[in-house]
Amino acid sequence: MTTNTVAAGKDRERLEENLKKVEELSQRMVAALTRRHPTPEALNGPDSSLYVKAAQAYMQEWVTNPAKLIEQQVGFWGKTVSHFVEAQHALASGKLSAPEDPGPTDKRFKNPLWDTHPYFNYVKQQYLINADAIRDAVESIDDMDPKEKRRLRYFSQQIIDMFAPTNFLATNPDALMKAVETEGESLVKGLENLVADLEANNGEMVVRLVDESAFEIGENIATAKGEVVYRNRMMELIQYSPTTEQVHETPIVLFPPWINKFYILDLKPQNSFIRWVVDQGYTLFVVSWVNPDGRYRDVGMEEYVEEGFLKAMEIAKDICDVDKVNAVGYCIAGTTLSIALSLMKKRGDKSVKSATFFTALTDFSDQGEFTPFLQNDFADGIEQEIDQEGMLPHFIMARTFSFLRSNDLIYGPAIKSYMMGETPPAFDLLYWNGDGANLPGKMFRQYLRALCQRNEFAEGGYELFGEKLSVADVDVPLMSIATETDHIAAARDVYRGVQMMGSKNKQFVLGQSGHIAGIVNPPGKDKYGHYINDDLTLSFEDWKASAEHHPGSWWPHWEAWLKKRAGKKVDARVPGDSGYEVLAPAPGTYVKMKAAKQIQ
Repeated sequence: MTTNTVAAGKDRERLEENLKKVEELSQRMVAALTRRHPTPEALNGPDSSLYVKAAQAYMQEWVTNPAKLIEQQVGFWGKTVSHFVEAQHALASGKLSAPEDPGPTDKRFKNPLWDTHPYFNYVKQQYLINADAIRDAVESIDDMDPKEKRRLRYFSQQIIDMFAPTNFLATNPDALMKAVETEGESLVKGLENLVADLEANNGEMVVRLVDESAFEIGENIATAKGEVVYRNRMMELIQYSPTTEQVHETPIVLFPPWINKFYILDLKPQNSFIRWVVDQGYTLFVVSWVNPDGRYRDVGMEEYVEEGFLKAMEIAKDICDVDKVNAVGYCIAGTTLSIALSLMKKRGDKSVKSATFFTALTDFSDQGEFTPFLQNDFADGIEQEIDQEGMLPHFIMARTFSFLRSNDLIYGPAIKSYMMGETPPAFDLLYWNGDGANLPGKMFRQYLRALCQRNEFAEGGYELFGEKLSVADVDVPLMSIATETDHIAAARDVYRGVQMMGSKNKQFVLGQSGHIAGIVNPPGKDKYGHYINDDLTLSFEDWKASAEHHPGSWWPHWEAWLKKRAGKKVDARVPGDSGYEVLAPAPGTYVKMKAAKQIQ
């Protein structure tokens, strides 16, 4: 028997093994898909009326300005034909090469074959020509409501991104080369990854971005020392252990968003905001929100304010034996902190000495990048899901956020996992990003309709506990931190809300980077700076143009501001020394509740 015969036999065995694996995986995939709970159709795309309006507007443009549209069509045809001729000419020259093409900077096409191989170059160039033609067609529509035009632009870009040649095996040189190099093993591993994701998410295709086995909450992330000193159905209140002999008299109560878990502020020691605050000599309390299931159907903003914000402040005051606290709210918790402050003013409650807001919107008059998801068709779909489940499952919100950056958060990871068969990286930030929470039905309906759509709080008509609440009621000393490239809470929108607040002592700080990196920006790294300007009467553009840039983290600037409102130094408070029973070590039990396991 020859060596070649033995090798051929081994190849055949390997092929048969892979085929058997594919058959088994296919059966598992079918089984996983049958468990899928279908989401309302409205959540999978815009109402068809959007495209009808676009078609009508396009036809109207054809009638009133045919020359413009003919020019576009002729330009598209000309580029397509010229592209074909150039490719044919390159092949006719007798060399298997593509026309000269430096290629775009688009990282999807970084493989040299996109520029040098005639097949891949032709596919790439025609895709880019088609993409430009679609964008031009959308932009040429003038007689259309600006909000609808914005939605059309978004959804047409989603179509462009979805049909990128990199998303298909036959037109992805990286995936094809990997398949050849591994004799098909990469495709089998990719199918294993796909099936595992489907099984983990009850038939929903949610791309796993991180190796979840690499992290354990309380073991290698969220490890700051502290104790849970209070628990109710809405939250656990963590009091962190002091690291200084003395602390400022006025404690800090920090409210993280309940869309995600609080430990974004304590991923690891070197970038932990929680550790840093404690090291500066403060008594710090952090709320860890419950991860709700269908039983929380009727829980609304009232419960978050009364049983969350007000209760946490009450416990912190009692433990520290003080009359006031300094409050911090991040994202939606910052929005709700401002609502709580308005309510407290109506009630004559002066428990908050100062308020700090991280990337918190209070004026939703410009819906920004979320415009496609805040119209009635999508909102109706949300309410349909809420009515059925009693909550909004985490994966729907996660999917919505991901589609705002679909190439980076959906297609790119899917290519690596499903076509290349790669194991997701062990990255703590991505682990946190995937560890989200469900949202109670009533609360999200209130947030979606009253705040996002009708903008009632900014316009002074948001009703809670029988009171009409307004952003203008927020009159405590405050500092608001927005971030320069935030696509969730755009800086100009955050700034506009701060301008509406009634406080006579307020500061606005603009950090570089985005919603997370701009906040979790510890001193010492000097990676991102920040801008400061005391004149809040200016437009946002003028404020930024005349703002002073400071290198490095904004944390020390905030702490210097807060220290003036933090009182004298007193002996450090140790969790459990005030009569409140220690219920569990930090990070507590609520933070370990997984959303995926609660979706039936």
